[in-house]
Amino acid sequence: MRHSVISGASLLRASVLVLGVASGLACAQNYPNRPVSIVVPFGPGASSDIETRLYTQKLTEALGVSVVADYKPGAGGTLGSAYVAKAAPDGYTMLSTSGSFTAAAALYAKLPFDTIKDFAPLSLMSLRTTVLVVHPSRPYNNVKEFAAYAKANPGKINMGDPGLGSSPHLNAAWLFGLIGSKATHVHYKSTAANLTDMIAGRVDGAVGTALSALGHIKSGKLKALGIANAERSPLLPGLATVAEQGIAGFDYSSTFGIVTTAGVPQPIIDRLAGELAKIAKQPDVAKRLEADGGFMVGSTPAQFRQLIVSEITRYKKIVQDEGIQLEE
Repeated sequence: MRHSVISGASLLRASVLVLGVASGLACAQNYPNRPVSIVVPFGPGASSDIETRLYTQKLTEALGVSVVADYKPGAGGTLGSAYVAKAAPDGYTMLSTSGSFTAAAALYAKLPFDTIKDFAPLSLMSLRTTVLVVHPSRPYNNVKEFAAYAKANPGKINMGDPGLGSSPHLNAAWLFGLIGSKATHVHYKSTAANLTDMIAGRVDGAVGTALSALGHIKSGKLKALGIANAERSPLLPGLATVAEQGIAGFDYSSTFGIVTTAGVPQPIIDRLAGELAKIAKQPDVAKRLEADGGFMVGSTPAQFRQLIVSEITRYKKIVQDEGIQLEE
């Protein structure tokens, strides 16, 4: 009798598995048959918004249905992430991720989602040039002068960012930690709001993607002090890196990727990841992003997952070393 019960239970589990696989295949065969959205967890004007809209256009062509950007800013990007984590696992809701996606996992002890378990990585689409910028009226014209001022005036430099726990916030804190000083961090709901206040002189500086600030740098509304990546960028030829100017070890490489909700059938994951990788290899996409400091990658889901795990580890160390807390 016991043998028959175990056999019956095993048969039931096998039947459920077969039905689940069959359902997933059927879903994949009909996918997509309605509009698809990519949630942008920051407001319009952020670098993630600019890049997302480029891919929505390309995915619309590839999938044959409308693919749109859906803005859900707030809480350093975690509101949009939570929305996607709880979405139906059907491939119709994706999330554009930047460094803030992994930074939040390092800062917040309790998030309404698990960054590793609740998302299915699709592709790391690009790496982006990052830069330390300040208002042109400020009395520092390079990183050495900036660091000297920061040391002599701890807490007096106001650094803006698109939200508490965002990657620009944590990397700015890391920069000041390497300098041996502290900044006063001013948190906004979007990169655009941060830039508006910095251009107006209400905040001193920021460290973030050149994609959002480049036009303002070229017009003279903002002053670039150094490339924040480990290597110089052709985007701003002649501008030395922050590390080259005396802050050894500083390397803030901004990432942009796309994930979806965990549990999406594997055939749909494969379809989306494949289309995104193709888009990353299109010459017009590469040319468009390179003009704004982006360099196309188009990774596999497994490669992107590995990066997410390593970035969370890196940001946890920054949070611990700099003593960053939820309320500052």
